[in-house]
Amino acid sequence: MSWGTELWDQYDNLALHTQKGIDFLDKYGNFVRDRCAIELEYASKLRRLVKNYQPKKKEEEDYEYTSWQAFRNVLKEIGDLAGQREIVAETLQAKVIHGISLLSKNLRDDRKKCLTEGASLTHTLTTQIAALERAKRNYDKSYRDAEKSIENYQKADADLNLSRAEVEKHKHNMTMKCQQSDDSKNEYANQLQKSNKLQQTHYETSLPEVFNRLQEIDEKRTKGIKEFIKSAADAESSVAPIIARCLEGIVKASESIDEKEDSSKVIERYKSGFTPPADIPFEDLSKVDAESSNYSSQNNLGINNMTQKGTMGANKLKKRVGIFGIFGSNKNTLSTDGMKEDFSDLPPNQRRKKLMAKIQEIQQKITQETAAYDGLVKMKGVYEANTMLGDPTTVDAQLNESGSRLEKLKSELKKFKMYLDAANNAQMMQHSPQSHRNMYNGQRSSRHSNGSGENEDGDDNPDDARSLSRSASEGSVAQAQNGLNINNNGSSASPESGLGTSHTSLPGSGHGSANDNTHPEDMYYEAELLQPLGTCKALYPFDATSEGSIPMAEGEELQVIELDQGDGWTRVRRMCGSNGWEEGFVPTSYIESTLYA
Repeated sequence: MSWGTELWDQYDNLALHTQKGIDFLDKYGNFVRDRCAIELEYASKLRRLVKNYQPKKKEEEDYEYTSWQAFRNVLKEIGDLAGQREIVAETLQAKVIHGISLLSKNLRDDRKKCLTEGASLTHTLTTQIAALERAKRNYDKSYRDAEKSIENYQKADADLNLSRAEVEKHKHNMTMKCQQSDDSKNEYANQLQKSNKLQQTHYETSLPEVFNRLQEIDEKRTKGIKEFIKSAADAESSVAPIIARCLEGIVKASESIDEKEDSSKVIERYKSGFTPPADIPFEDLSKVDAESSNYSSQNNLGINNMTQKGTMGANKLKKRVGIFGIFGSNKNTLSTDGMKEDFSDLPPNQRRKKLMAKIQEIQQKITQETAAYDGLVKMKGVYEANTMLGDPTTVDAQLNESGSRLEKLKSELKKFKMYLDAANNAQMMQHSPQSHRNMYNGQRSSRHSNGSGENEDGDDNPDDARSLSRSASEGSVAQAQNGLNINNNGSSASPESGLGTSHTSLPGSGHGSANDNTHPEDMYYEAELLQPLGTCKALYPFDATSEGSIPMAEGEELQVIELDQGDGWTRVRRMCGSNGWEEGFVPTSYIESTLYA
């Protein structure tokens, strides 16, 4: 079905319809243009949102937690989503809006041509119809005049009173009027024939062609809207897989959050490495003088203060150093953040973390500087092989500077490795099984030694009152200075050190019978030898590296004399013959225990 055939008489309506269609095309173009603006604004606001919530430099430490890392990944995915919205806007701008503008312009031009041609055809037909009407009016007038002249001639010819001349005059007038009537009739017939032919051509050929072209224009507009809507959908679907991957990334980021791991990182970040303070001993004022009492109180207070400081965060420690360092006489070099060079003002765990990070940073710098140095060496070799490329002596200065920087970095690396070794040794001494239970041993020895209030010489024993604050290393130093008996593992057999042969000590080796140099208190502890709680079998070999532990071979059977108290160590005894025995701690995970019923 065509407009030319079915709508041959709807010229005005077709002109109005095509105009409305093109206006609708422009309306859709404005819709897409506004949508592009919204997409760009949305992408811009998303990017601004991501930028505003990017981690600040002062918050970098917090982004070690999985929840914070997941949020950073979410920000990254949101930024990618913003990029996809920008791609959609650019695609709509390039393919849809530009295409609509071009199509609308072409359709308007084609419609204007069609309407101009249709108006011309209509004007031609109207002109011909007007000429036909004039010819018809002339013929009608001439015919009436001829009829009247014939009637006048007949009256004059019948009237006997008129002369012959008057009759001839009426006859001549009649002949002339009849001739004019015939001419008007012929002209009318001619115009009628031309009008019919033109009208037939107009409504059957010329105007239908114009209407058919208008139909093509309207169909082209409709098809264009169809393609533009599909192109807009294709622009969305082209980025849909990437958007889906972004959403999958967000889901994966949420799944990466591990509350247990975050809790562990909180412990790792804020753990000071200090041990909790021991119980405050009872001070019998009737047996301890005022000086010893004051010293003990100050010592306990110092332990508490040290523990409180150990639980502080790194940032608070920096502030304390910055304030109190003004009045101190500390000779250690302070870094730019107010801490000592070896980070000795930090708790043990925090110090080790800082030192390892510093070592890693220096190693990276060494790697970069080494690569730069090797490049300069190669460049110098190329210059020496071909002097046309450059002067080898110009590289010597750069080589010397690079070499000096490299040596400086290596010396710094060595220095910080020494700091780290010292921190590790201190950490090992603090976390040894002996140090975990030294406080308890010290209390027992202090209790027994303070029973008399005096030593053999009758002097007060201040060491007993301070046994709670002694570390394993201090006990060892005291033993060496006082000339006390030392066992095979270098531990004292004195009750004052807390490392005797009793069930609360950790002897390197011992004997069931006391030797000649045994102190009376040692005899008391040997009498308290614990009965075994069961047996255990070594699953793996263990080399004793910390004080208070003993080595064992794989498959060796030992006696269990004290169970694991939550610190990961079990106290065992090895029988060394008919009279000898050896006690110490081994890792609980290295043995398989079988307890007695």
